[in-house]
Amino acid sequence: MYRLLKTDGRAKRGELQTVHGTIQTPVFMNVGTVAAIKGAVSTMDLKEIGTQVELSNTYHLHVRTGDKLIKEMGGLHKFMNWDRPILTDSGGFQVFSLAGLRKIKEEGVTFQSHIDGRKIFMGPEESIQSNLGSTIAMAFDECAPAKAERDYVEKSVARTTRWLARCKKEMQRLNSLPDTVNPNQLLFGINQGAVYADIRIDHAKRISELDLPGYAVGGLAVGETHEEMYHILDETVPYLPQNKPTYLMGVGTPANILEAVDRGIDFFDCVYPSRNGR
Repeated sequence: MYRLLKTDGRAKRGELQTVHGTIQTPVFMNVGTVAAIKGAVSTMDLKEIGTQVELSNTYHLHVRTGDKLIKEMGGLHKFMNWDRPILTDSGGFQVFSLAGLRKIKEEGVTFQSHIDGRKIFMGPEESIQSNLGSTIAMAFDECAPAKAERDYVEKSVARTTRWLARCKKEMQRLNSLPDTVNPNQLLFGINQGAVYADIRIDHAKRISELDLPGYAVGGLAVGETHEEMYHILDETVPYLPQNKPTYLMGVGTPANILEAVDRGIDFFDCVYPSRNGR
């Protein structure tokens, strides 16, 4: 449950109560792609620096370790010895980053594993992170290139909307099963639309109708300028529910974070801190 504590213009101060603890926002999530921060940073270290939420990636955990094995071990929290909230990305970004190794259809996406070359199919139903038992699961989407042609983006966003409805239905089913790791898992939807403000706004309206626990703005910081990113946030965020947490995916630098907080963003993640540290 999200509680809006204070606003200053569009900026928000809130808290999200979850089964794994309360998250105070705005918040930056440390990225442990495969359930660990690269550079020998332990979960004890994360607690010492005040990390509220850790982020891991479904695709990478699927190809290495395997989500079924993680479920057998009691879920991602037990696997990585972490008792605070975890957000898991759906693998949708890999639809963008592994463009040369995938094929997109209505059913989902067929990947060629970057580890061993084997074929992997992931659709909205397969992407639900029930085996991991994360606190927050991101819906499956396509992250279209920022400068993609308008016709392509329109078709991609329409498909992402259909995928989101499938994600919501499947999560409700999985959360009701007796052997589910975390029956209180939350689903966040993702707004897409590249740098086309009208597509973004229409998509924000459509996904808001699904009344999800939270929403993300995806497909930014993937090739557009900072000014274009800020413009899209200015245009889009007002059409996402203010009484729900809003997450800007993959951002970013301290300057980006401050600018986005001013535009109503609650959640952030980026590999910059650990990558620069290494």
